[in-house]
Amino acid sequence: MRIAVVGTGYVGLVSAACFARAGQHVACIDIDDKKISMLDQGEIPIYEPGLADAIIEGRSRNRLSFASDASAAKDADVVFIAVGTPARPSDGHADLSQIYAAVEGLAPVLKDGSIIVTKSTVPLGTGDAIEHMIRSVRPELDFDVASNPEFLRAGCALNDFMRPDRDVIGAQDDFAAARLMKLYRNVGIQRQRILVTDRRSAELIKYAANGFLATKIAFINEVAGLCEKANARIGDVTRAIGLDHRIGMQYLQPGPGFGGSCFPKDARALAKMGEDYEAPMRVIETVLASNEARKRSMARRVAVSHHGALRGKTIALLGLPFKAGTDDMRDAVSIPLAQGLTDAGAILRAYDPVAMDRARDLLPPRVRFCGSALEAAEGSDAVVVVTEWKEFSRLDFRKLRKVMRTPLIIDLRNLLDERELQSIGFRYLGIGGSRRHAFERSPASKSPRRASIQRTRDAEEALESIVAGE
Repeated sequence: MRIAVVGTGYVGLVSAACFARAGQHVACIDIDDKKISMLDQGEIPIYEPGLADAIIEGRSRNRLSFASDASAAKDADVVFIAVGTPARPSDGHADLSQIYAAVEGLAPVLKDGSIIVTKSTVPLGTGDAIEHMIRSVRPELDFDVASNPEFLRAGCALNDFMRPDRDVIGAQDDFAAARLMKLYRNVGIQRQRILVTDRRSAELIKYAANGFLATKIAFINEVAGLCEKANARIGDVTRAIGLDHRIGMQYLQPGPGFGGSCFPKDARALAKMGEDYEAPMRVIETVLASNEARKRSMARRVAVSHHGALRGKTIALLGLPFKAGTDDMRDAVSIPLAQGLTDAGAILRAYDPVAMDRARDLLPPRVRFCGSALEAAEGSDAVVVVTEWKEFSRLDFRKLRKVMRTPLIIDLRNLLDERELQSIGFRYLGIGGSRRHAFERSPASKSPRRASIQRTRDAEEALESIVAGE
């Protein structure tokens, strides 16, 4: 099959590169001439591990081409639409203007027998609207419209595409569904990983999945807040409930709130769909409110560590995008955090391995961007870990302590080793209370056995030795 992918953003580029790697011939189309020119010159406009190599490979094998004109899709058997569907600022509904603009450009050039597939996340009924648009322009055309939502995670998108938990195909026609199934089988996707359903169900599946994951994050963040108030340890709580196979450990890591290109906008769109169909999504509405409150509270958390007096204090922010493995700054917690800290009079220094160029236009103009974590921490009154980049856990913390004015680390991701940092002389503030074992924190006991547990580095191993001794 010949494939066209409309949209060279995150989903479009990853999908095109992976189809090309699997042996398909793919034409990428985007109205942004500047972006097409960059891609033609081998420059990749987004950061995603492995993507640049995949695109270079596709181009070298003449399987991947880039164009700014919809006519590049005239020979395509399958056309994937992968343009943005951001939330409308006015009401939170998904903005489908890019979808409809893409369809308007494609309709005159589509060939008979083609399948138009929405990979973009679109609300219920969008496929029906696309079909109506094309038929109004080309009533004689033989075509199908299908839904094939993406489930790509930033930082591991290529692996998610090639080895997915599931591939959802939503089609009204069995022949179209069979052709898309054949395409994915040729990519190497196992049959049991492919779910075929109707178009509207496929459109809803993506929203439901992201809404559920957002709910898990908001829930565990609220539990973390309770742990802090009640002197409990969130690490023990998450570990215990995550061992329940009905719950699982994924998305139970407490933090500063969810962001990115999917969860916030998809949760808002799901809530709006509930309103439209008179089926209120009360849980999702509460999740959104909880997450917004969570993100706003992060600046207060830093202020409390300085007794509310941040004016003139230098704060180092380590990490800027909404998660590690990407340069995506959409709905990143660093944005409200930086604004809140500067409003309180703090002096901000920031470092991120990949996202600083994207962050410059989004953070307050007074933020100073640094070339390393060590440079950002120099003379600081606190280091705040905002994004869970692995390199931050491998810093030379003894050197870091020497350059800081006040040895305070506020870890919004629970990334670092609390015990190690405290042994160096840092004051450490994580999420959800201390993660150290109760035996390590208890007062010295007259019992030699209890005292030995207190001194043991790993309290669980100490308990195991007691059990073995008995």
